Amino acid sequence: MSLKNILLRTINQKNKFINLSASAVKVSNQEQYGHGGQQKKNYGYNRRTMATALFSSVVVGTMASAEKSDKNKNKNEDKTVEAGTIRPDLPTFRAEEVSKHDNEKSFWVTYKNGVYDVTAFLPSHPGGDQILNAGGLSIEPFWNVYGMHKTEEVYALLESYRIGNLHEDDVVDHSDEEMWVKEPSRDRRLVVKTARPFNAETPAKLQVAYFDTPNELFYVRQHMPVPELDQSSHRVKVIVKDGGVTSKEFSLQDLSRFPKGTVRAALMCAGNRRSEMNEQVKPVKGISWQGGAISSAVWEGVYLRDVLVHCGVDTHNTAGKHVIFTGADIDATGQNFSTSIPLDQALNPNSRIVLATSMNGRPLPPDHGYPLRVVVPGAPAVRSVKWLESITVSHEESPSHWHQKDYRSFNASKTWETADFASAPPIYSLPVTSAICDPVNGDTVTVKNGIVEIRGYAYSGGGAKILRVDISPDCGNTWIQAEEMQSDDAPPQQHYGWTLWTARIPVKRGQKELKLWAKATDSNFNTQPETFHDIWNIRGVLSNAYHKIKVQIKH
Repeated sequence: MSLKNILLRTINQKNKFINLSASAVKVSNQEQYGHGGQQKKNYGYNRRTMATALFSSVVVGTMASAEKSDKNKNKNEDKTVEAGTIRPDLPTFRAEEVSKHDNEKSFWVTYKNGVYDVTAFLPSHPGGDQILNAGGLSIEPFWNVYGMHKTEEVYALLESYRIGNLHEDDVVDHSDEEMWVKEPSRDRRLVVKTARPFNAETPAKLQVAYFDTPNELFYVRQHMPVPELDQSSHRVKVIVKDGGVTSKEFSLQDLSRFPKGTVRAALMCAGNRRSEMNEQVKPVKGISWQGGAISSAVWEGVYLRDVLVHCGVDTHNTAGKHVIFTGADIDATGQNFSTSIPLDQALNPNSRIVLATSMNGRPLPPDHGYPLRVVVPGAPAVRSVKWLESITVSHEESPSHWHQKDYRSFNASKTWETADFASAPPIYSLPVTSAICDPVNGDTVTVKNGIVEIRGYAYSGGGAKILRVDISPDCGNTWIQAEEMQSDDAPPQQHYGWTLWTARIPVKRGQKELKLWAKATDSNFNTQPETFHDIWNIRGVLSNAYHKIKVQIKH
C-alpha cells in the first residue's frame, strides 16, 4: 500500500473514531472544564482526554514519521504485522523506567510486550498536545475499545517506533480496563491514593496557599469511572413519592430560570485523616486519607429547596421523609451511585443546598460533577452527589450500598462481625477538626527572630464557625492561640467554608526538635478529642483527634 493510501486510510479511521467518541474528545470545549491557558502552556498540567491521546499516539500524521515507517510497509506488504510481540534483538525495560518517560524530551508508550519511543513525533502531532495523556503508559486499553486501530498499517506504524520489550513481570491484562479509558486529566500535583477509581488529596502545603481551592487542586473522591455527560442534553428528574408518584424533568436551561443560589462550602470526606487513626490505634478499612481530603470552593447554581417547592413538595409535612440523590456514575453491576438526606434538612433555608453547575466561577470540571451536582454544605462530601440525574422524595432512604452499608459510625468496640449497619444512623454532619499543613511532619523549619510560623486549616460541619485554633508546642502543657484567622463572613448557622489560620510559636535557643499539637473549637463550643483511641471505628470515619506533628529546628 502506498504512503498516500496509508495516510488517507488513517485519516478515514480517525474520522470514524471522532464520530464514535465525540463526547470523549471535546477538544473545542476544553475551556469549560477549567483547564485554562496556563495549562496549555504547562505540559505537567495538561494531560487531557486519554481516548484522543491513544488514537493520536498511533496515528502518526507527519511525512517524516510516515517516511520512516514506509520502509517497514514495503517489507510487510503481504503479511500482517503483529505489534507488541517479544523482540529478542531489543533491550528489556521495566514499567517503572517506562513511566519516567512522559515528557516532551522523552516520550514512551507500551503495547503488550513492546516499548515505543514516539518523542520525535510529538512536535507534529495532528491532535496537538492530546498525545501527552499516554506518556509512560500502555495504550492497549484504548485499542480494546477502538478496534479500528487494529490494522496492518497502524501496527506497522507503531512498530517503526519500537525500542525494546516490556519486562514479562510488568505485562498486565488490560482487557477489563475499557471503562477507564475516558477518565479526565488530573493535575499532577495531586497526591494519588488510588488510580481506579481515582482518589487523590490536595498536597498539604497547597491547601493553605489558597482560601478557595483552585478547581484543579480540589481533592478528588470517586467510587466509579467518571461518566461522560453533555450539558446541552443533560436532564435531572425530580420524583415525588407521597401518596402517589409525580415527576418533572429539568434541563440545565430550565434550572437557570430559578433564583440564583451561591454558597462557599468546604467539602470533606468523612474518612479525612483516617490514616492517623489507622496508624495510632489499629487498622481500619478505607482509603488511607491523610489531611488532604478536604477543599473549599464557591458553588453556584440554584437552591434545591426552590426546585422541590416548585415540584409540589409539602414543606410542613417532612417527618420520616428523605431526598434521594442519584448520579450518572455506574458500578460494574450496573448500579448507579446514590445516597440520601432527610427532607427537613433539604428544605431548611439555612442548609443552603445548591444544585451546582459552577465551581469557583467556572463550569464544574468532570471530576467534580459536570454538568450538575448537588452540594450539601456541612455534610460529608458523599452526600454531595456528582453527575446528578435524579432527585427522589420518598419515605425511604436510599437503598444503595453506599448509603445502607457505608458512611456510618460505630463505637470503638464494634468489629465487622458485630457491627449492625441498619441500626447505626447515617452521618449527615461532621465534627470539628483541624490540621497543620505547613510545615508537614518531618520537615526542618528555620527559626526567624525566635519564632516558627505554622499554618493550617480548621473546619466544622452543620454550619458551625471556627471560633479559635490552639497550638501546643509542649504536648498540651501550654497552648498558643492562632492570631490570624481567614474565614468566610457567612451568618451564624450558615458558615460552611473552612478557616485558614496562622500561628507563631516561640522556640528556645538551641532547641533542635518541636512537637506541635493542634485543636480547634467551633461556635457550638465543640472541640477536638486528644487521642484517636476513644473514637476509633472500623471504617475510620470522623477522625478528628488533635493533629500532631514533629519537626526539626534549624537556627
